[in-house]
Amino acid sequence: MIWSTITSILGIFGALGIFLFGMKVMSEGIQKVAGDSMRKALATMTKNRFSAAFTGFFTTCMVQSSSATTVLVVSFVNAGLLTLVESIGVIMGANLGTTITAWLVAFIPKFSVSKIALPVIGIGLPMFFIGKNKGRAIGETLIGFGLLFFGLSELKHAVPDVKTLMATNAEVAEFIKNTVTSVQDLQFGATLIFLVLGIILTVVVQSSSAAMAITIACAWNGWFGSDPQQAFMSCAAIVLGENIGTTITAWLASIGANVHAKRAARAHFMFNVIGTIWAVILFGLFTKFVWNILGIFPDWMVEMKTKKAGGDVNEQLIIVAFAVAIFHTTFNFMNILLLIPFVKQIANLVQKMIKDKTGADTDEEGQRIRYISQTLIDLGELNIVEAEKAVERLSTQCQEMFKGYIEVFENPHQDMSAQVNKLKEMEDEADEMMQDLTEYLVRCTSKEASPHLSERIAALLRITAELEECSDAIYRLIKIAERKYKKGRQFTPEQVESIMEIANVIEEFMQFTHARLLVGLSDEDSAKAQAMRDKVVSLRKKYNKVAMARMAEGNVKVEMLNIDTNTQLDVVSNHLFHVAQTNAELA
Repeated sequence: MIWSTITSILGIFGALGIFLFGMKVMSEGIQKVAGDSMRKALATMTKNRFSAAFTGFFTTCMVQSSSATTVLVVSFVNAGLLTLVESIGVIMGANLGTTITAWLVAFIPKFSVSKIALPVIGIGLPMFFIGKNKGRAIGETLIGFGLLFFGLSELKHAVPDVKTLMATNAEVAEFIKNTVTSVQDLQFGATLIFLVLGIILTVVVQSSSAAMAITIACAWNGWFGSDPQQAFMSCAAIVLGENIGTTITAWLASIGANVHAKRAARAHFMFNVIGTIWAVILFGLFTKFVWNILGIFPDWMVEMKTKKAGGDVNEQLIIVAFAVAIFHTTFNFMNILLLIPFVKQIANLVQKMIKDKTGADTDEEGQRIRYISQTLIDLGELNIVEAEKAVERLSTQCQEMFKGYIEVFENPHQDMSAQVNKLKEMEDEADEMMQDLTEYLVRCTSKEASPHLSERIAALLRITAELEECSDAIYRLIKIAERKYKKGRQFTPEQVESIMEIANVIEEFMQFTHARLLVGLSDEDSAKAQAMRDKVVSLRKKYNKVAMARMAEGNVKVEMLNIDTNTQLDVVSNHLFHVAQTNAELA
């Protein structure tokens, strides 16, 4: 008896493990095949609430996990790639996208999925081992697809059938039957109890898709009684709970992130809770409406065996899966229609709930990049977007530092110590950003990545190192200007003019490089970068030669400061050129 129970429980976990692993493999494979498209969609197709919702739906359909999409949204908001309003739209679409899983589960009894799943794995396996690049990724996708369906099929069989359980262990079966019947008799109370059960189930398995599969498998096997409509209502209440339970993943992802990411996670929770509240209030009418919709579907899809006097109970309960799929999709679609006009109001409410007490828009913590998904959902190819945003931020920081240096250099008679201290903090921050970025990108490479992604990660690592070295060189320029100020040494108008001539070229070079960061350089742009680099080298040689000639008759120490300044400006230009070269390789 005990051993049989343990075996049954382990069987359920094993089937669930195959399902979740298949989902993970399929998701990573799809990201390798279409990662660029999904990254571009999330970065560009979220400018209004409707396109954002469609993007969330599309992404979730692709990766087959609303948890992955919402963790990704929190990650993007943390990086500043998405605004709070945009993130709410994506989250709404993700909730609709995850309903695809219920439809996949519903079709399991209609077709011999296990017979289809293994051949699909058989097709994908040689492609995975022999194929290259996209061919290998497609093979990985097929293997994941097959494992997902095989896991669903096994889950259906792993959950004990109450009818069989009655024959082998009547006491346990009777206890289950009486408990469920007692709860269902509570009517509205039953809705709340099953809702809480759905929340707990989803929090435990950390996947609303897996929780959905378990729920339907239990219904198939008679755990919610032999009446299909009654079983459907129990499942529907559990589904509402699963919609709330799935928000825990985004909430966990927001721990340690900035205030904007916390708000995005809270918005996800608010959207699902508001939807659940109205669905619970209208539960009787809504479930009746969904049950009646079943008549619209063709007979080959939904066989209304409940209308027949005969037929196996488990065959009759097949209809529950389709009813749950319809309920899940209809609920999320109606919730989007009801709440999408109020996206800004939800954003305002969340901002009031989570106040910015630490000034996260400007403080150091707001600039730190964190590998948000490391302990939760592995976002695979999509992780790279946050790193790209951080590299752009590092480039912006270098520009701000150089403007700060120009301000210090052009005001030798003013006390600029406060500005120098601020620039020192920016240089320290650049060091931290490089350390965070390097660690983050190394984590990204710890997973098997597509060749295209590996090349991009290598480019990001090179650009990060060059920009950090650039910030170091700018700070050395600031220290030279500070030393000149403290020693009371003054540059002649000719020296100031020569230094500013080089600095102006570098400022233009910085703007040019930043505008084309991570997008690749054309041959014309590459030639322009080379021309700017050559001009700085030419000016540095010219004015250093002039400074050397003046040493014999002028102030040697001032001329040495002039040469040091020209040399460090050349170093900044050199690092910018290396960034441009790396960008050219991405074209």
